[in-house]
Amino acid sequence: MSRIIEIDLDDANLPPPTPEVEQERKVALFDLMEQNSFALPARDGAQVPPGPYRLTLCIRDKRLVFDLSTEDHQKAAEFHLSLSPFRQVVKDYFHICKSYFDAVKKLPASQIETIDMARRGIHNEGARILQERLDGKAELDNDTARRLFTLICVLHFGA
Repeated sequence: MSRIIEIDLDDANLPPPTPEVEQERKVALFDLMEQNSFALPARDGAQVPPGPYRLTLCIRDKRLVFDLSTEDHQKAAEFHLSLSPFRQVVKDYFHICKSYFDAVKKLPASQIETIDMARRGIHNEGARILQERLDGKAELDNDTARRLFTLICVLHFGA
């Protein structure tokens, strides 16, 4: 099975998130557990442990770490990604999310929809960057990349 069955977001050393960030986290985790597509491709002719996978996602030494194990807790893979390619899109995403949350409180639906479209566009860009950074390391669909990008933003918020 090419999927993630458990996600541990290692945010123990980060400040508590805002209620909005916590809500984004909960929704992303719920949606990921409902449906995702995640596989480890064969690399250098080495045997790849089959899924499903357990994922621990954290920021360690200013790097994004994907630590994967099999369903029976055997080490499957570990990727360390630079946060640099994500910095601007995460910043833009937080800015547009703040605008969106503020708009929901006081603006008409048409303006909220415009901001939400921009938010989705930035979110798609973050997912695209994640897929590029994981190229050759992991195969994931766009929806899975979007939800994982949300979790990266949650971790980035406190980092």
